[in-house]
Order: sequence, then C-alpha cells, then structure tokens
Amino acid sequence: MMLFLETLIGGLLAGTMYSLVAIGFVLIYKASGVFNFAQGSILLFSALLFVTLHEAGVPFVVAILLTILALVLLAILIEKLVLRPLTNRSPMTLFMATLGLSYAIEGIAQGVMGATVHELDLGIDDVPIFIGDLLVSQFDLVAAVTAVILVTVLALLFNQTRIGISLRAVADDTRAALSIGINLNHIWQIVWAVAGMTGLVAGILWGARQGVQFSLSLVVLKALPVLIIGGFTSIGGAIAGGLIVGASENLAEAYIGPAIGGGITGWFAYFLALAFLFIRPAGLFGERAIERV
Repeated sequence: MMLFLETLIGGLLAGTMYSLVAIGFVLIYKASGVFNFAQGSILLFSALLFVTLHEAGVPFVVAILLTILALVLLAILIEKLVLRPLTNRSPMTLFMATLGLSYAIEGIAQGVMGATVHELDLGIDDVPIFIGDLLVSQFDLVAAVTAVILVTVLALLFNQTRIGISLRAVADDTRAALSIGINLNHIWQIVWAVAGMTGLVAGILWGARQGVQFSLSLVVLKALPVLIIGGFTSIGGAIAGGLIVGASENLAEAYIGPAIGGGITGWFAYFLALAFLFIRPAGLFGERAIERV
C-alpha cells in the first residue's frame, strides 16, 4: 500500500508539470477558439531568453522581468502581424498560421541565442524527501506548489478584474463582446502575453529538469492528451487532465510495465486520451463547449 501511495502521489505531482504547459493552450483557445501550435515554441523562446540573460550575469529577478517584457512585445507583434490580418478567417487558417509561427519563433530564438544545451539551476535538487512515511520528489513538490499559485493568480485575474471579465465575455460570445465595445485585438494581445508568461513558468521548470534545449518545445506533445482528457476550454480541466496523465503513467509503469518490458510512459498518455475520445470526446470539462455548439 505504501508503494502504491508513493507511486500515485509522485505521478500526481509530476502531472502538474504537464498541466502548466496545457494551461497556455487553454487560455488562447478560450479567447479565440484557435489551437495555438506555437505555444511550445514560445515556451522554448522564453526559457532560452531567460537562461541566456541569467548566464550573462543578469540577476534572476531582473532576467525574469526582462523576459516577461519580451513576451509582452512578442504578443503585440503576433497580434498585429499575424492574427489581425487573419481576422474572420477559418480556425484551420489560424491553426496553420500558428504552425508557421512556431517554426519562425524557434528559428529566430536559436539563431540569436544559439542551439546549445543550457543548464538551468534553480537551487531545487531533484531528490526524494520524506513527508511522514511517504517518499516524494522535492522538485515535483515545488512544481506542484508553483502550479497551485499560478492557477490561483489566473483565477483572480479572470474573476476579479475588468480585464478578466472582458476575457470571459470574448470566450463566451465574441460577437456579443464586440457589440458592447470590447476591443478584440487588445484582448488577444493580453491573452497571448499571459499564455507566454505561463509558458515561461513551465519552460523554467522543465528546463531545470532536462536542460534548456531544442527538445523543450516538444513538451507540448505531452500536453495534447492532457487537453483531450481535461477539455480545451477549462483551466481546471487542464489541471485535472495533467493529474490523471501523471498518475496513470506512474501507476502503469509500476504495475504493468514489468509485465511487458517497461517503456510505458512514452505512449500510455496517448492511449488514455484515445480511450477518452471514444467515451467522452469533449473531455471532462467540455460540457460548455458542447452546449455552445
């Protein structure tokens, strides 16, 4: 039983790392109905810019602030140069635009800041610690706390501020929001900037674990089953999907892996997502999307 609990809790904590990546997708999808394929490239860009500044001797906090400023400027440029000219185009057109944007951001980021692997030390050792009788990863515990703080901040932003109410209005009914004077272009800039900051948090944590490198952008592939399971329109769904994926991967590797030779973590999340597509295509928190359609 203790082994089961440790495996389960370890998986739940690791799942928060997937959730951090998925939240960026949810923010943009809620505001525009577009699946932003460039989120992984933005994650790579933000982490690479931060670690480059930090290695150049810029203090940690200053490097964070400068990276956030760069992400805000990037969001404004994306809205003006990519999204605004494609207003009222089909979702497929916008998706293809984000696909091209993904390669452009990756190429520019690595062309300017290099393609070598950067080690990122946050001062958090990935070592097991005891909480009572349970053994958990210290790094995963910090990542989980970070995810809770981030979700709390986003909840306050969406529920307690005027900007958040405008974002929710655009997500619920774009035409109605436009009819009462909400500036859609301004909302898109804010959403992309917030999604970029979420990507920065995820990029720093993932970069600290596996190094800041080109493959960091591929982390988004693990976010896909999280979104399918949790639903594309809910931040809570992204958290729930991440927890389900993390826990199921760990449990499957521990209890099924030995019988088939291991290696389950690479594909089990996609198997689980496929099962959800048959049982609940909209995801756990996809009811609103169905009703709106």
